[in-house]
Amino acid sequence: MTKLGVGVIGAGSIGIRAALAHLSLEDVQHRVHLAAVCDAVPGRAQAAAERFGVAAGYDSLEELLADPNVDLVTIGTPIGLHFDQGLAAIRAGKHVHFNKTMSITADEATTLIDEAAAHGVKINASPGNMVRPVNRAIRDLVRSGEIGKVAWAAVGAGFGNYHENEDVRSGNDLLSNVNPSWYWKKPGGGPMYDMTVYGLHTLTGILGSAKRVTAMSGISVPTREFKGEPFQTEMDDNTFLLVDFGDSVYAFVYGAAHGLIEAEWGQPNIYGSRGTLLGTKLNGNPVAHVGSDDPRPHSAQGRHAVGEHLNLEEIHVYEDIMQLIDLVQTGTPLYGTAEHARHVIEIFEAGYRAAETGQTQTLTTTFEDVA
Repeated sequence: MTKLGVGVIGAGSIGIRAALAHLSLEDVQHRVHLAAVCDAVPGRAQAAAERFGVAAGYDSLEELLADPNVDLVTIGTPIGLHFDQGLAAIRAGKHVHFNKTMSITADEATTLIDEAAAHGVKINASPGNMVRPVNRAIRDLVRSGEIGKVAWAAVGAGFGNYHENEDVRSGNDLLSNVNPSWYWKKPGGGPMYDMTVYGLHTLTGILGSAKRVTAMSGISVPTREFKGEPFQTEMDDNTFLLVDFGDSVYAFVYGAAHGLIEAEWGQPNIYGSRGTLLGTKLNGNPVAHVGSDDPRPHSAQGRHAVGEHLNLEEIHVYEDIMQLIDLVQTGTPLYGTAEHARHVIEIFEAGYRAAETGQTQTLTTTFEDVA
């Protein structure tokens, strides 16, 4: 097995917590080494390299992509940058893991998929929620008719003040004063691309591709503040979709400025004619699944999220990165496919368009299940 050199694009919240912290642990060193990290904030990449034992720290993406020791990159920059940076990485011959979402539009996602194929590199995108054994078990229960005819589902997330309160925002040095204001800016800000994406990946993984979307959307909190400095909210922070899965199966999907429907994080509630799935519980009882009593190393987040990794944050993102590494090194199929990510992106994109025009939007993309 050829050891891969990993480049981390962005030494902010996700880059630190999901990539550098995990990939610097001893248990993965036989498979990967941290070859490089880059960040546009002067000195931040160098500080991250020193803390996590990365071979090189760069101030620019171009320097990282020119590094011959980098075989694969994980992109942890603001969402609005993912398409351009991912395209550059693909054209530089690097395998690419995209943090959610891989792009802003479905057309951009298609370009990335096509370019990766043309350049002979592999790509995947977070969140790969169907890697969780319980979600595949729920999918099988629903499709086998265990809860009868599905009538509707609900899933979503509330923004609140989560990002302002992350540990990487609370300090005064380069690795702990990361400004979160981009989460409320265009393009790529707002709770849909950032938070609702988890639950919608799970819901579509269970129910399959959606058909149509209608929506209402707006800005609820026009002015926000970070460390005493006010800034304007540009991207809608209060968005509500009605998604049509066909056969009169509908889903309420939301990204709210505050509050959320009581549910397990990233898990939908699904209501059928003979039963109800609330998160990972079927009619009040936990869903049984392979992995819950599996003696092999395997957590609820996937087969790599074990041991010391369970004491760190953003375990699910680390699992997604390792899924791509598995694909490159051993050919193991992905759970977080780029095609699934593209479909979720199209739902968001169509939802904003529906809210703006007042017209229901027909979706054009689909994706295939991964067993």
